[in-house]
Amino acid sequence: MDLAKAYAIRAQKEKDERIEAERLKQEEARVRREAKARVEELLKGQSLNDANAEIARHFPYGGKIKRIHVNAEQLKALNAGELGVVQQNGRYLLVTAALLAEAESIFPACVALKVNPDAPAEDDPYADPQYQVPDDLVW
Repeated sequence: MDLAKAYAIRAQKEKDERIEAERLKQEEARVRREAKARVEELLKGQSLNDANAEIARHFPYGGKIKRIHVNAEQLKALNAGELGVVQQNGRYLLVTAALLAEAESIFPACVALKVNPDAPAEDDPYADPQYQVPDDLVW
């Protein structure tokens, strides 16, 4: 086998690998678009967002701190896990826990905030006695 033939075989193999990788990427994008469309159809008219809400509830999503405005009752329900937040088209929608679970089964990446009331509290680094403030400290 001469060198030119070996290079031609290798080039053809690399070309086939690039074409297959592109096909897989396009297939993944198509599946993602379809899942987003199904979630959008599911959530149509189901949002519980209150236009007059004044309380900002902050939560981490996508490596950043995001917020959604809720009223007092919604805040209690959200913190209890009865409500959740779904991200759709750049907006954050407040939905019931059942609807959140259904949306999560279709497209898990759309769930922005899901509170589990049974989860253990995070360890407080200041619970260590080294950081306790003495009772007799006066400012």
